[in-house]
Amino acid sequence: MTRFRALALLPLMAVLSGCNLVVMSPSGDVASQQANLITISTLLMLLIIIPVMVLTVLFAWRYRQSNSTAQYDPDWDHSTQLELVIWAAPLLIIICLGALTWMATHLLDPYRPLDRIAAGRPVPADTKMLDVNVVALDWKWLFIYPEYGIATVNEVAAPVDRPIRFNITSSTVMNSFYIPALAGQIYAMAGMETKLHAVINEPGSYKGFSANYSGAGFSHMRFTFHGLAADGFDKWVADIKAGGGKLDRDGYLQLERPSENEPVRRYGAVDSGLFKAIVGMCVEPGKMCMHDMMAIDAKGGLGLAGIDNVMPLMHDKLSRRGTAVLGPAPVYVAGICSTEELTGRAVESSLGVLNAPADESPISGPISGAGLPRSSITPISAPAPAFGPRLTANP
Repeated sequence: MTRFRALALLPLMAVLSGCNLVVMSPSGDVASQQANLITISTLLMLLIIIPVMVLTVLFAWRYRQSNSTAQYDPDWDHSTQLELVIWAAPLLIIICLGALTWMATHLLDPYRPLDRIAAGRPVPADTKMLDVNVVALDWKWLFIYPEYGIATVNEVAAPVDRPIRFNITSSTVMNSFYIPALAGQIYAMAGMETKLHAVINEPGSYKGFSANYSGAGFSHMRFTFHGLAADGFDKWVADIKAGGGKLDRDGYLQLERPSENEPVRRYGAVDSGLFKAIVGMCVEPGKMCMHDMMAIDAKGGLGLAGIDNVMPLMHDKLSRRGTAVLGPAPVYVAGICSTEELTGRAVESSLGVLNAPADESPISGPISGAGLPRSSITPISAPAPAFGPRLTANP
């Protein structure tokens, strides 16, 4: 396959000899399969393109005005043999391309766990996948390793031949996480979590960046991916832990402020619930998480009582885009109660389900502070609301 790929790319390499063709010569198995798909697709299409280009020149030369020996047949308009060739060849190529694309779409699905680490090398049964939580910030990248309790900025590493699962989100606008030598790109979106499975097969340092424009500092939104041997990765983790420093929620709120050309940062410890709070858009103190809000909405919402349940943003990271110039001050929906304790009832905030004890009937209808006794509400510690009184239960 490498030989065919080189042959197909000879014309392009002659023109772009000074460029780094990492996309077609990657070091990760997923990116390598994608490169093979590009090569095969190009070769299949050349089966039509090259004959057409050759025949165009041949016909122009053979039937030129000065060639008096060429047969002249002005009444000819149909040939069954030519029709079969003209239609059958492209149809067969389209069928092949469709089959390849359909298979690759499923086999290279970024959400699909890897079943091999290289060609002819299935993932060993005892291999543990490496989880890396990725956060696209303005304009830098944050990487959190939940298994090791560390975090880095603009630097990420993984052991060679160990499957990686990237859990990707964004703090603000949409970005695109892309390491050309490792795998394809996938979007990072605020309030959502996308995934990318990949593996690196060769040690080395590789470039990563955002492939989706996200503002003034976009061109500097780059990072380095290190492919390390197993012992080298363990040493990298140990060095970060030995370096100290902790990334907590307050530190994250400072880190997510827009900045450019950020140097590599390392944190020997990280808040265990930070990534979940980033995805839930509730890192700020007192802010209601999206999964809690959806649980309340699933039960009917807070009704009119929830209109005033807002608080001012303690950190307006979007002020550069003019949100604080016109209109009211930016606010967010505040948390109203603890989802772990509600008058003896256990609340599963991720599902919005209230489970009543055996001697009581389950709560039906909407989850509303106004519909529960005051003793059931456990207010959180947060600033006063921006508009109107704080939402409380009726006495």
